Amino acid sequence: MGEPTGLANRLRALPPSCGPVRLVAVDGHAGSGKSTLADRLARALGGAPVVHLDEVASHAALFDWVDRLTDQVTGPLSRGETAQVEVYDWERRAYRGRAPVVPAEVVLLEGVGAGRRALRPLLAGLLWVDMSPRDAWERGRRRDGEALAGFWDRWTEAERDHFAGDPSYGFAHFLVREGRTAYEVRPGPAGLPHPTGHVTAGEEEPGFPAGRPEARRCGLDHGEAQELRFP
Repeated sequence: MGEPTGLANRLRALPPSCGPVRLVAVDGHAGSGKSTLADRLARALGGAPVVHLDEVASHAALFDWVDRLTDQVTGPLSRGETAQVEVYDWERRAYRGRAPVVPAEVVLLEGVGAGRRALRPLLAGLLWVDMSPRDAWERGRRRDGEALAGFWDRWTEAERDHFAGDPSYGFAHFLVREGRTAYEVRPGPAGLPHPTGHVTAGEEEPGFPAGRPEARRCGLDHGEAQELRFP
């Protein structure tokens, strides 16, 4: 599968949202392919930094990591400073060292809950990897094997609880699905990212409504349910 260069170009054209940075979330269910998409987007963006939330979360805080992310990542980036992410080792159950994240033109925030309410005011855009939880979790379990079956039981319950109280899907600007040879990208429920603002933290849907001329100029139109393929 090639790099999603068309989507990368659209993200690069968004206005900064976190200081000088265009912070773009890649959210979706565990096992849906978020990391792969983020890594391919990073390459298409010329080496954009990727913050993987599974390096910020821990066994003790599967979703209670917003303060840590603020202190270590979004706070420094909003000031135009290099962030230092303390990386969690899931096998040793401890944080090990730090990874720098420079305030690049685009920084990708990848992981379950990347589009959560507390982060949306800092996002230039929100991508949702469009795979059902059942299919995503089954793929994740196959990938990780029987040794992690107990962890997956705990995780799926925690993920259900998280999205029940703080859903991301309804605020997604792009729905991204793996195709056989390319990513298929559709407009998300929230419409396109606004060219002069970022994702709102309120309950109203951000972005352009369906069929607005601004959306059509960007090549996406909810009214036509247009499907884009970015090789």
